[in-house]
Amino acid sequence: MAMSALKSRKRREVTSYSDWMSQLPAELHSIHLFKLIIPGSHDSMSYDLDVNSSIIEPERLKRFSKFCCVRKMVRKWAMTQVNATITNQLDAGVRYFDLRIARKRNDVNPTRLYFYHGLYTRTDVEVKKEMSEITPKILHPKEILILALSHFKGFDRKIEKDLHKHLINFTKTLFGAKLFLRTVKIYPEIWSKIPYYYGNSMNPLEVQSKLRYYLENRVRPSKGEWSRCFFVCGLNLTLPDNARILKYILRLCDNFPNVIHRSLPRILQWVKQQAGKIPMNIIASDIATRDQFVPTIVKLNTSKGAMHEA
Repeated sequence: MAMSALKSRKRREVTSYSDWMSQLPAELHSIHLFKLIIPGSHDSMSYDLDVNSSIIEPERLKRFSKFCCVRKMVRKWAMTQVNATITNQLDAGVRYFDLRIARKRNDVNPTRLYFYHGLYTRTDVEVKKEMSEITPKILHPKEILILALSHFKGFDRKIEKDLHKHLINFTKTLFGAKLFLRTVKIYPEIWSKIPYYYGNSMNPLEVQSKLRYYLENRVRPSKGEWSRCFFVCGLNLTLPDNARILKYILRLCDNFPNVIHRSLPRILQWVKQQAGKIPMNIIASDIATRDQFVPTIVKLNTSKGAMHEA
């Protein structure tokens, strides 16, 4: 019995996170994706912010876009996933990507789109080709990616339909038969919006408390089963949207990734303690390739307390 248990545990151990889904126990290969616990990245493209772009947010600082020092300050506190490109994140095991889309005002190319977080990214949405090169269907046929496109800043009412159509057509061309289609929508390539629960605070304890409340009260059991949908548990801290933001951005020797780095181990420990007690699906971080984030999340799928009802 002891030898059998040892072999079983060895079979379940993930050795390479670039294809961790294929290494899960066989019984997990046939369950719904919203029953898996999946590592994701929050503001996935924020490593590429352009300090020469105009400021998109916060609103209070937009009028200071012409000042380089202000743009640098915004970049310092908006940059996430530092030194981790989309390829790095994929190789690390990230399977959910939070991609915020924006169009630059007065761009000579009416359909050119960028990612953003505080500032526009240096590269436009064409960077998604980087993902297509190592899409699961090519190198890792048992891996699945979830791309969450949102916000759509600068999509003026007169052109928003055309921009959305252009983005959808580009995605169809880029990924083709690799897309998993729905059968009951005008655009079957596009799925419903995925709820994103987050603490909206810079205090890790407050983040934990709010996440627990959201997950216990907004994702309710139905007939003995948890709600049949994707949802994201965001471990990200959030800067204040009022004058209290100065408490953080005026720290000359600090930055947002460092603040996240200091808080993540504590929040990850909380996640491990809650696994099995409250439902979890996608778990997202601002530094998804560091601090053992992906290994910790992936291992929850085979931990004793994980929920995997069929």
